[in-house]
Amino acid sequence: MNNMEREKYSRQILLFGEEGQEKLKAARVFVAGAGGLGSPVSTYLAIAGIGKIILADFDTVDPTNLNRQFLHHEKDIGRVKVESAKEKLLSMNPLIEVETIKEMLTESNVDSLVPECDIIVDALDNLEARHILNRLSVKRNIPLIHGAVTGYDGQVTTIIPGKTPCFYCIFPRISRKEVFPILGATPGVIGSIQASEVVKFLTGKGKLLEGRLLFWNGLSGSFSEISLSKLNNCPVCGSNGGRI
Repeated sequence: MNNMEREKYSRQILLFGEEGQEKLKAARVFVAGAGGLGSPVSTYLAIAGIGKIILADFDTVDPTNLNRQFLHHEKDIGRVKVESAKEKLLSMNPLIEVETIKEMLTESNVDSLVPECDIIVDALDNLEARHILNRLSVKRNIPLIHGAVTGYDGQVTTIIPGKTPCFYCIFPRISRKEVFPILGATPGVIGSIQASEVVKFLTGKGKLLEGRLLFWNGLSGSFSEISLSKLNNCPVCGSNGGRI
Protein backbone atom coordinates (compact mmCIF):
# COMPACT_ATOMS: atom_id res chain seq x y z
CA MET A 1 0.00 0.00 0.00
CA ASN A 2 1.45 3.35 -1.01
CA ASN A 3 1.28 6.63 0.91
CA MET A 4 -1.59 7.99 -1.19
CA GLU A 5 -3.70 4.93 -0.37
CA ARG A 6 -2.80 5.16 3.32
CA GLU A 7 -4.00 8.75 3.38
CA LYS A 8 -7.12 8.09 1.30
CA TYR A 9 -8.26 5.19 3.47
CA SER A 10 -6.83 6.41 6.78
CA ARG A 11 -10.18 6.50 8.62
CA GLN A 12 -10.93 2.92 7.57
CA ILE A 13 -7.44 1.75 8.47
CA LEU A 14 -8.20 2.94 12.00
CA LEU A 15 -11.02 0.36 12.00
CA PHE A 16 -9.41 -2.72 10.49
CA GLY A 17 -5.76 -1.87 9.87
CA GLU A 18 -3.74 -1.95 6.68
CA GLU A 19 -4.26 -5.71 6.50
CA GLY A 20 -8.01 -5.17 6.27
CA GLN A 21 -7.60 -2.48 3.64
CA GLU A 22 -5.39 -4.77 1.60
CA LYS A 23 -8.15 -7.39 1.72
CA LEU A 24 -10.55 -4.86 0.22
CA LYS A 25 -8.00 -3.96 -2.45
CA ALA A 26 -7.60 -7.63 -3.39
CA ALA A 27 -11.35 -8.31 -3.50
CA ARG A 28 -13.58 -8.87 -6.52
CA VAL A 29 -17.23 -8.02 -5.85
CA PHE A 30 -20.05 -8.78 -8.29
CA VAL A 31 -22.94 -6.30 -8.10
CA ALA A 32 -26.09 -7.32 -9.97
CA GLY A 33 -27.96 -4.11 -10.73
CA ALA A 34 -26.87 -0.52 -11.35
CA GLY A 35 -30.09 1.15 -10.26
CA GLY A 36 -31.65 2.16 -6.95
CA LEU A 37 -29.75 -0.34 -4.80
CA GLY A 38 -26.78 -0.63 -7.12
CA SER A 39 -26.05 3.09 -6.85
CA PRO A 40 -25.37 3.22 -3.08
CA VAL A 41 -23.86 -0.28 -2.98
CA SER A 42 -21.32 0.31 -5.75
CA THR A 43 -20.58 3.86 -4.60
CA TYR A 44 -19.69 2.84 -1.06
CA LEU A 45 -17.72 -0.16 -2.28
CA ALA A 46 -15.80 2.05 -4.70
CA ILE A 47 -14.85 4.70 -2.17
CA ALA A 48 -14.01 1.97 0.37
CA GLY A 49 -11.31 0.78 -2.02
CA ILE A 50 -12.69 -2.53 -3.31
CA GLY A 51 -10.11 -3.55 -5.89
CA LYS A 52 -12.52 -4.69 -8.58
CA ILE A 53 -16.26 -4.13 -8.91
CA ILE A 54 -18.03 -6.18 -11.56
CA LEU A 55 -21.26 -4.36 -12.36
CA ALA A 56 -24.06 -6.03 -14.33
CA ASP A 57 -27.18 -4.35 -15.75
CA PHE A 58 -28.74 -4.51 -19.20
CA ASP A 59 -31.03 -1.49 -18.83
CA THR A 60 -30.70 2.11 -19.97
CA VAL A 61 -31.23 5.26 -17.92
CA ASP A 62 -34.82 6.50 -17.87
CA PRO A 63 -36.21 9.76 -16.39
CA THR A 64 -38.17 7.74 -13.82
CA ASN A 65 -34.88 6.38 -12.43
CA LEU A 66 -33.52 9.74 -11.36
CA ASN A 67 -35.33 10.08 -8.02
CA ARG A 68 -33.24 7.26 -6.54
CA GLN A 69 -30.50 6.08 -8.91
CA PHE A 70 -28.02 8.82 -8.11
CA LEU A 71 -25.18 7.43 -10.21
CA HIS A 72 -27.22 8.58 -13.23
CA HIS A 73 -27.93 12.21 -14.11
CA GLU A 74 -30.17 14.05 -16.58
CA LYS A 75 -27.42 13.98 -19.20
CA ASP A 76 -27.27 10.17 -18.92
CA ILE A 77 -30.85 9.52 -20.04
CA GLY A 78 -30.72 6.87 -22.77
CA ARG A 79 -27.24 5.64 -21.82
CA VAL A 80 -26.55 2.08 -20.77
CA LYS A 81 -26.63 2.12 -16.96
CA VAL A 82 -23.36 0.27 -16.41
CA GLU A 83 -21.50 2.76 -18.62
CA SER A 84 -22.98 5.73 -16.77
CA ALA A 85 -22.23 4.10 -13.41
CA LYS A 86 -18.66 3.15 -14.30
CA GLU A 87 -17.90 6.74 -15.29
CA LYS A 88 -19.08 8.08 -11.92
CA LEU A 89 -17.42 5.35 -9.84
CA LEU A 90 -14.01 5.86 -11.46
CA SER A 91 -14.31 9.63 -11.04
CA MET A 92 -14.81 9.03 -7.29
CA ASN A 93 -11.97 6.53 -7.01
CA PRO A 94 -9.58 6.07 -9.94
CA LEU A 95 -7.57 3.57 -7.87
CA ILE A 96 -10.13 0.80 -8.43
CA GLU A 97 -11.18 -1.24 -11.45
CA VAL A 98 -14.76 -1.45 -12.72
CA GLU A 99 -15.79 -4.19 -15.13
CA THR A 100 -19.20 -3.95 -16.81
CA ILE A 101 -21.63 -6.57 -18.09
CA LYS A 102 -24.33 -5.14 -20.36
CA GLU A 103 -26.57 -8.18 -20.57
CA MET A 104 -29.61 -9.51 -18.75
CA LEU A 105 -28.75 -12.40 -16.45
CA THR A 106 -30.69 -15.50 -17.48
CA GLU A 107 -30.63 -19.15 -16.50
CA SER A 108 -28.72 -19.99 -19.68
CA ASN A 109 -26.03 -17.30 -19.51
CA VAL A 110 -25.47 -16.49 -15.82
CA ASP A 111 -22.73 -19.07 -15.36
CA SER A 112 -20.71 -17.72 -18.27
CA LEU A 113 -21.38 -14.02 -17.62
CA VAL A 114 -20.47 -13.92 -13.94
CA PRO A 115 -16.70 -14.18 -13.50
CA GLU A 116 -14.89 -15.44 -10.42
CA CYS A 117 -15.59 -13.22 -7.43
CA ASP A 118 -15.43 -13.21 -3.64
CA ILE A 119 -19.01 -12.15 -2.96
CA ILE A 120 -22.22 -11.35 -4.86
CA VAL A 121 -24.54 -8.43 -4.15
CA ASP A 122 -28.19 -8.71 -5.13
CA ALA A 123 -29.21 -5.18 -6.13
CA LEU A 124 -31.95 -6.43 -8.45
CA ASP A 125 -35.63 -5.53 -8.65
CA ASN A 126 -37.39 -8.80 -9.45
CA LEU A 127 -37.65 -12.23 -7.87
CA GLU A 128 -37.01 -14.29 -10.97
CA ALA A 129 -33.55 -12.78 -11.49
CA ARG A 130 -32.83 -13.13 -7.78
CA HIS A 131 -33.56 -16.85 -7.90
CA ILE A 132 -31.19 -17.21 -10.85
CA LEU A 133 -28.47 -15.41 -8.88
CA ASN A 134 -29.20 -17.54 -5.81
CA ARG A 135 -28.74 -20.76 -7.75
CA LEU A 136 -25.37 -19.51 -8.99
CA SER A 137 -24.38 -18.52 -5.44
CA VAL A 138 -25.16 -22.00 -4.13
CA LYS A 139 -23.55 -23.77 -7.09
CA ARG A 140 -20.28 -21.85 -6.73
CA ASN A 141 -20.39 -21.54 -2.93
CA ILE A 142 -20.20 -17.73 -3.09
CA PRO A 143 -21.82 -15.57 -0.36
CA LEU A 144 -24.79 -13.50 -1.49
CA ILE A 145 -25.94 -10.22 0.06
CA HIS A 146 -29.66 -9.80 -0.63
CA GLY A 147 -31.41 -6.44 -0.50
CA ALA A 148 -34.87 -5.36 -1.62
CA VAL A 149 -36.95 -2.18 -1.36
CA THR A 150 -40.42 -0.86 -1.98
CA GLY A 151 -42.00 2.40 -0.91
CA TYR A 152 -40.57 3.40 2.48
CA ASP A 153 -39.47 -0.12 3.39
CA GLY A 154 -36.56 -2.45 2.74
CA GLN A 155 -34.89 -5.67 3.81
CA VAL A 156 -31.39 -7.19 3.92
CA THR A 157 -29.89 -10.58 4.68
CA THR A 158 -26.53 -12.25 4.14
CA ILE A 159 -26.63 -15.73 2.63
CA ILE A 160 -23.67 -18.06 3.19
CA PRO A 161 -24.10 -21.26 1.12
CA GLY A 162 -23.94 -24.38 3.26
CA LYS A 163 -24.48 -22.42 6.44
CA THR A 164 -27.59 -20.25 6.14
CA PRO A 165 -30.92 -20.60 4.34
CA CYS A 166 -30.53 -19.78 0.66
CA PHE A 167 -32.78 -17.25 -1.08
CA TYR A 168 -35.17 -19.99 -2.19
CA CYS A 169 -35.54 -21.15 1.43
CA ILE A 170 -36.69 -17.63 2.34
CA PHE A 171 -38.69 -16.73 -0.77
CA PRO A 172 -39.75 -19.92 -2.61
CA ARG A 173 -42.39 -18.19 -4.72
CA ILE A 174 -41.70 -16.16 -7.85
CA SER A 175 -43.94 -13.18 -8.51
CA ARG A 176 -44.31 -11.06 -11.61
CA LYS A 177 -42.15 -8.00 -11.97
CA GLU A 178 -44.22 -4.88 -11.48
CA VAL A 179 -43.81 -1.13 -11.17
CA PHE A 180 -43.76 -0.23 -7.49
CA PRO A 181 -43.62 3.07 -5.61
CA ILE A 182 -40.29 4.02 -4.07
CA LEU A 183 -38.82 6.86 -2.06
CA GLY A 184 -35.28 7.61 -3.21
CA ALA A 185 -33.88 7.48 0.32
CA THR A 186 -35.11 3.90 0.89
CA PRO A 187 -32.57 2.14 -1.38
CA GLY A 188 -29.97 4.50 0.08
CA VAL A 189 -30.56 2.97 3.53
CA ILE A 190 -30.66 -0.63 2.34
CA GLY A 191 -27.80 -0.30 -0.16
CA SER A 192 -25.58 1.21 2.53
CA ILE A 193 -26.25 -1.79 4.79
CA GLN A 194 -25.46 -4.18 1.94
CA ALA A 195 -22.14 -2.42 1.31
CA SER A 196 -21.35 -2.62 5.02
CA GLU A 197 -22.05 -6.36 4.98
CA VAL A 198 -19.62 -6.77 2.08
CA VAL A 199 -16.87 -4.91 3.92
CA LYS A 200 -17.49 -6.86 7.14
CA PHE A 201 -17.32 -10.14 5.26
CA LEU A 202 -14.11 -9.27 3.45
CA THR A 203 -12.33 -7.92 6.53
CA GLY A 204 -13.72 -10.48 8.97
CA LYS A 205 -15.06 -7.77 11.29
CA GLY A 206 -18.37 -7.68 13.10
CA LYS A 207 -21.43 -9.91 12.99
CA LEU A 208 -23.01 -10.53 9.60
CA LEU A 209 -26.76 -10.75 8.96
CA GLU A 210 -26.44 -14.53 8.66
CA GLY A 211 -29.73 -16.33 9.21
CA ARG A 212 -31.44 -13.01 9.96
CA LEU A 213 -33.68 -10.87 7.78
CA LEU A 214 -33.38 -7.20 8.74
CA PHE A 215 -36.34 -4.94 7.98
CA TRP A 216 -36.34 -1.15 7.66
CA ASN A 217 -39.63 0.72 8.17
CA GLY A 218 -39.07 4.20 6.87
CA LEU A 219 -42.38 5.59 8.06
CA SER A 220 -41.69 4.67 11.68
CA GLY A 221 -37.93 5.11 11.38
CA SER A 222 -37.32 1.69 12.92
CA PHE A 223 -35.49 -1.57 12.29
CA SER A 224 -36.67 -5.07 13.18
CA GLU A 225 -35.49 -8.56 12.31
CA ILE A 226 -36.60 -12.17 12.19
CA SER A 227 -34.63 -15.39 12.40
CA LEU A 228 -34.65 -17.47 9.24
CA SER A 229 -35.10 -21.22 8.86
CA LYS A 230 -33.83 -23.52 6.16
CA LEU A 231 -36.50 -25.01 3.94
CA ASN A 232 -37.01 -28.73 4.29
CA ASN A 233 -35.64 -30.47 1.18
CA CYS A 234 -34.85 -27.18 -0.53
CA PRO A 235 -34.44 -27.89 -4.29
CA VAL A 236 -31.61 -25.35 -4.51
CA CYS A 237 -29.41 -25.77 -1.44
CA GLY A 238 -30.61 -29.28 -0.53
CA SER A 239 -30.99 -28.44 3.15
CA ASN A 240 -32.82 -30.75 5.53
CA GLY A 241 -34.35 -27.89 7.44
CA GLY A 242 -33.75 -26.72 10.99
CA ARG A 243 -33.16 -23.38 12.59
CA ILE A 244 -29.71 -21.85 12.39
